[in-house]
Amino acid sequence: MKVTGFSDASRIVGRPAVAVAALAVLVGCTAQPTNGDAKGHSPIHIELPHSSPPGRTAGAKPTPAPTPSAVETTPPHIVYTRGDTGTGVRELQARLRQVAWLFDGPTGTYDDLTAQAVKGFQGRRGLPRTGETDAVTWRRLVAMTHRPGKWELYLMGGQPAAAPDRRCLTGRVLCISKTSRTLRWMVDGRTVSTMSVRFGTQFTPTREGVFHVYWKSRHHFSTLYHSPMPYAMFFSGGQAVHYSYDFAARGYAGGSHGCVNVRDEAAISDLYARVRNGDKVVVYW
Repeated sequence: MKVTGFSDASRIVGRPAVAVAALAVLVGCTAQPTNGDAKGHSPIHIELPHSSPPGRTAGAKPTPAPTPSAVETTPPHIVYTRGDTGTGVRELQARLRQVAWLFDGPTGTYDDLTAQAVKGFQGRRGLPRTGETDAVTWRRLVAMTHRPGKWELYLMGGQPAAAPDRRCLTGRVLCISKTSRTLRWMVDGRTVSTMSVRFGTQFTPTREGVFHVYWKSRHHFSTLYHSPMPYAMFFSGGQAVHYSYDFAARGYAGGSHGCVNVRDEAAISDLYARVRNGDKVVVYW
């Protein structure tokens, strides 16, 4: 059917509903998926210009979209992040070791290894993988671990040294504290350097008392225990202060056969160069 104008449309008045529907389409109507009802309502729905969308009263203002609450938009509080240092970071690292996400340290410094361990822990538990220890991550980690003891926090050394024994205050002395597990190299009461040390086990304890270095052996090898003892400084029988590869690798998880182990090779190399035969050694609690 061809519609050329309003006069043409007037000619179809009284024609069947199909023709009326066709005209409705031409003037901007939309067809609804219905065939009318028993009351004779037309199956054609006409939307007049500027009419309100279905379900909204004409003239009513649209309902604004809900905004996120403050809890949803505020990022979690950051407890520790890269570059942080201190005992709190040591505790974080010790707890990460407990759940096998960190194998080095604790060092007390939030480094890249720590960030990677945190990121792995977060990802496994469905948390955002930021590498930063936020409040949510910290609570989850604390719930899964126990509070670390002193030697878990200082498993690889770094603990503060105990006050020197009074016998260390004169002369040239290797001042060794079993309580703090540290060695001070002292000259005339002044501490020149400090390093972490490890002692013998309960079956092969390190002897306590006042001794003197009687022999130095740079590349010493133990024929009794078949292990290297570099930078050895003997002070009591077969017991010596020396560098330990095992201490460097495992920290306080192991022990010596009675010697005083040092894990910092640079530190003991410097110490070995300074110490002379005859210098005093004090081992005390």
